[in-house]
Amino acid sequence: MARATHLEPAVAVTTVAVLLALAAGVGPGRTVLLGAAVLAGQASIGWCNDWLDADRDRAVGRPDKPVVQGTVTPGMLRTAALASVGLAVVLSLLLGVVPGVLLLVLVASGWAYDAGLKRTGLSPLPYLTGFGALPAGVVAAAPGTPGAPWWLVAAGAALGGAAHVANVAPDIAEDLATGVRGLPHRVGPVVSAVAGALLLGTASLLLVLGPPGPPSALGWAAGVLAVPAVAVAALAGSPRAGRVAFPAVLLLTVLDVVLLLAGGAALT
Repeated sequence: MARATHLEPAVAVTTVAVLLALAAGVGPGRTVLLGAAVLAGQASIGWCNDWLDADRDRAVGRPDKPVVQGTVTPGMLRTAALASVGLAVVLSLLLGVVPGVLLLVLVASGWAYDAGLKRTGLSPLPYLTGFGALPAGVVAAAPGTPGAPWWLVAAGAALGGAAHVANVAPDIAEDLATGVRGLPHRVGPVVSAVAGALLLGTASLLLVLGPPGPPSALGWAAGVLAVPAVAVAALAGSPRAGRVAFPAVLLLTVLDVVLLLAGGAALT
């Protein structure tokens, strides 16, 4: 069941949310609540994905899927997805209406993607809106419900778009075989990979240059770290690089946020 949550991205997204919350002055107790809300939402998205895609994953013999291995059943995944999304709603709204609704935009976006948007030309939309709303919701959970700076929201959206391309890249052949034709499938792997690299580079530049004042040494370090990740993302369309593009995007996102916050960037 843990593997079926899509554990790596779920942990990465939760880690980023908690780090942003600490930097925004959300407070220890509310940060724990926020982290639990985000984790519950991410778990629900992963379980929903594997529940709805169970027949597709079996048809193409996905060896990485617990439902294909027979260790979980679609019924178990459905029950867990519905329970965790309910928990995410309750925990998010305990933070307040504004931060709660913004955090739930990410959850709703993930469910919309799983439920059908990934099969359309609008497949990047849930990633752009969901990951743009995440930092806005985290910052809004701070005392006084402040608004997140524009560059942080824009960087979140750009990272979401890059993650979409990198996440889809390794599975394009299997997706096409089962009728999934999102935007990356329609424009082709090369165009998708270039777009993902541009989005990833844009997000890194926003995180380095967006905060007021000159970039700190740690900010420039984040920019330097982005270079190899952008290069990997640009190669995501190739079979060899496709499998490492998504982990590279996740790792860069966490490292960028750590260095951004260590450099003292103001989020409120």
